[in-house]
Order: sequence, then C-alpha cells, then structure tokens
Amino acid sequence: MMVVRDFILQMSSAVGGLAMVIMLFRDHIPHHFRELFEKYSSKFVRMVYPYVEITFPEYSGEWYKKNELYAHIKSYLTGKATTRARKLKADSLWGAKSILLAMDDNEEVTDEFQGAKLWWSSNKIVPRGMSLSFYPASDERRFYRLTFHKRHRDLITGAYVRHVIDEGKAIAVRNRQRKLYTNNPSENWHGYKKAKWSHVIFEHPATFDTLAMERKKKKEIMSDLEKFAQGKEYYKKIGKAWKRGYLLYGPPGTGKSTMIAAIANLMDYDVYDLELTTVKDNSELRKLLIDTSSKSIIVIEDIDCSLDLTGQRKEAKKEKEDDDDDEKEKDPVKKVKKEGIDKKGSKVTLSGLLNFIDGIWSACGQERIIIFTTNFVDKLDPALIRRGRMDKHIEMSYCSFEAFKVLANNYLDLESHHLFDEIEAMLKETNMAPADVAENLMPKSREETPETCLRSLIEAIEEAKEEAKKKKAEEEEEAKKKKAKEEEEGKAKEEEAKVAAKTTAKESKENAVVANGEMGGGAVKDNGVTS
Repeated sequence: MMVVRDFILQMSSAVGGLAMVIMLFRDHIPHHFRELFEKYSSKFVRMVYPYVEITFPEYSGEWYKKNELYAHIKSYLTGKATTRARKLKADSLWGAKSILLAMDDNEEVTDEFQGAKLWWSSNKIVPRGMSLSFYPASDERRFYRLTFHKRHRDLITGAYVRHVIDEGKAIAVRNRQRKLYTNNPSENWHGYKKAKWSHVIFEHPATFDTLAMERKKKKEIMSDLEKFAQGKEYYKKIGKAWKRGYLLYGPPGTGKSTMIAAIANLMDYDVYDLELTTVKDNSELRKLLIDTSSKSIIVIEDIDCSLDLTGQRKEAKKEKEDDDDDEKEKDPVKKVKKEGIDKKGSKVTLSGLLNFIDGIWSACGQERIIIFTTNFVDKLDPALIRRGRMDKHIEMSYCSFEAFKVLANNYLDLESHHLFDEIEAMLKETNMAPADVAENLMPKSREETPETCLRSLIEAIEEAKEEAKKKKAEEEEEAKKKKAKEEEEGKAKEEEAKVAAKTTAKESKENAVVANGEMGGGAVKDNGVTS
C-alpha cells in the first residue's frame, strides 16, 4: 500500500509540474514559436505513432445536416457497446418496451475485422464559453473516432467502412419506429434542441384490410405502391427522381386521412405532415424538404385551404379587398391590423410549391411519396395536380355497400345479417360518408347489440335521406324564386326599354319639327302660312 501511495504522489507531482510547464509555455512563448513547435512535434509524433484516426462528426455539410454515417455507426455500435463497453448511456424509446443502450461520452470499445483490430470512441467537444442556462449548451459537437494501425488502411477505409454502414442500416431497419413529423415555425430552428421538425411515434392502426373501400380499388392502390417500392432501378434508368405523387379528393369524412395512415403502415414509411401556413416563404419550404428523410410520406392536407394558390381565390380576395377599401381608409386601426397580418402571413407561391413537388430540389432524397388531400378538387390550379406531379388521383367517395361490410366487420364482427339487404338498398339511394356510417355502427354502451347498432344506422340513413330531400326542395324553391326574380327583372327591363324607346321617338319627332321650322326661314302661323 505504501508503494502504491508513493507512486500516486509522484505521478501527481509530475502531472502538476507538466501542467505548470505547459502554462508557462503558452503564456510566455511567442505565438509564431509555438506554431513552429506544434508543427514539428506533430511530425515527430506521426513518425513514431503507427495509428491512423478517422473522425465521423454528427453534423456536416453546408446546410449543417445530420451526417448519415454518424447515424449508421451509432446503430452498428449499439450491439458492440452492450457487450463490451464499461460506460453505457440508456435512452428510452416512446412506445417501446425496452431501453436502448449506447456508448457513453468518452467511452471506447474494440472491434475486429478480418484479423485487424480497431478502436471506436465516442467523444464530444464542449464550447469554451460559460453561460447560465437551464439547458445544456446547444453548441456541443459529438463525433465518433475510429483508430487502427496504418498497415490496415486499405482494408479499413474500404471493406470495413462499407460493412459498418450496411450493418448499421440493417440494425436501424430492425429497430426503427416510424414517426409522425410536423414542421416547427422558423423561429424555433435555432437554439436549444434546434430542429425544423418535431415528431411523435406513429402508432395509427389503419391498414388496407380495415379501410372502408371497394376491394378492387384497394388492390389497385396497393399494387401501385408495391411497384413503386420496387422501382429504384427503373426510376434511375428513366432519369426521374424516385418519388410518386397521390391526390386524394372527395367530400369530408370519406377516409382521406385514414388512407394516408394505411399507406404508411403498408410501406413502413415515416409521415411528414407539412403545415404550409407556418412556412414563411419558398426558401423555408425548400429547407424543410431537404431535412426530410428517405422512405417517407410528405402530406399536405386540405391543400385548397392551406394557401391562396388559385387564380379564382385571388380574384375573389381582390374583389373583397376592393369592397372594403373605403372602410379601411375610414378605420386606421383595421388598416394597421391587416398590414400586420399580411407581413406575418406565408409568402409561399404556387411556383415554389411546384418546385417543391418536382423541381430540382425534389431529387435530394429517395423513395418519397407526396400526398395532397382536398375536399374540392375543382378549386385547385391544374398545374398543381397534373400527371407527373400528382401521378395518381384517388377519389374517396361516399360509403358503398361493400365499404359498409368492411366497417360492419371492423366494428361489430359481422360478415352477414338479415338487415344488410335493407341497408344496401338505402345506401344506393342516399349519400353517406364512411365516417358517419362508422359512428352509427360503434356501440355506445354495453347494452347495445350489433342489431341495435344496425337499426341505429338505418334510422341515420333515413334521416339523411329526408335531410337530402328537404335540402333538394329548398334548393328547388330557391331556384324557382331566383327564376321568378329574374323573370320580373326581365319584364321590368323590357318595360323600361319600351318607355325609353317611346321617349326617344317623341324627342326625335319634336327635334324634326323644330328643324323643319328653321329650314322654312320664317315663323309658322296658325293657318300654316309663312310670314
């Protein structure tokens, strides 16, 4: 024990003395001399140090993007760290039953590849500046360092790195959890936990089996998606970005959002729900696109309501603004308020959105699906939904009998029932959205049986039918009133035209008499003799 204690004391003294020498060297030796010393000392170390080091930073590139190599290495080292590292860091995954163990900072694990021994270390660079904050410094830079003997350079930089990347990808696919992303306002792109997208675990249970739609139509969509997923080489051969656009259109409640979830579950893709109204301009839209991953679905729901992208809406908006001009001029408070809203509003243009869909920047990732949804397809600009941008148009229609049977099986575990024939006949005569059908089929209490739910649906369909008749009658009555009003206005215009014609004829006659009198050169007496 005495020997160990003496050794520790001697080492402490030596380290303290070395630190003192370094401080004196740094404070009293001129800068250019220090540079020369560091240059030649590094050369000397390289001569006697037989190892090569490769650094893999977490972030890299002009846009300061996440380095994919870093992510693949992290996945690869997860298994190594669990069995070989002494210091581990536990990360919890939302929705997962287990925790993920990874290497802690400044920890090292060894690896072997074809007889070569390697060392992986996890490191981070902490900023020198001190700051008072409730959060850790946002400027920390993490990286992995790979160390190996220089005689294995070709083996490690070639086959081994490819092995790590392939194995890391495979592990990531096995362990991945699909995520649902939404874009953050650009004000939140900087500072602590800076990110353009926020996410939660995607756990929507919808599948094509539970989707209320005709079987033939579902099969056609699934076949299209599977062909796209297998089309990497085909898209490369024809010189197109590996992406596909889908337009989902139809009345509210027809299952557009459920269709998106079913596609995500079938393809095993992440979902990026893009809220256009929070994007300031085309440049921000492009940055958001760059920050999305491959194997993902980019969704813009209710595209007709997100932005003023059609000429019709712009004209309507202009007319409204013209009508309100006088009021704005009279009320300065309203004018200032509107100007503030205009400055804060999105400046994303139709041109910017088109470039987002199929411009040069759309090819910055692979295996992407872009989906637009709308309730009113006629309101969209034709340039936005033409083939090549929105490659497949899918109409989400009202509930058919075949779709009803899917819902009955989902909600009531029924494949047949004596009330089905009655419901089939009623659905042919009445338009009802699948969401409304599903709501009536869902039991609201323990006392409700499948038959009571079906009868509840029949009542709802009858009410919808009566409501449709009432609405149609009101529309017809409104049309009659409008027609009668137009006829009255037409008759009034005809009367006005007749009165105007009589007035014009009378004035013309009087003018002619006066003109004749002047041409006679004298006054006309009562007996018609000129004086």
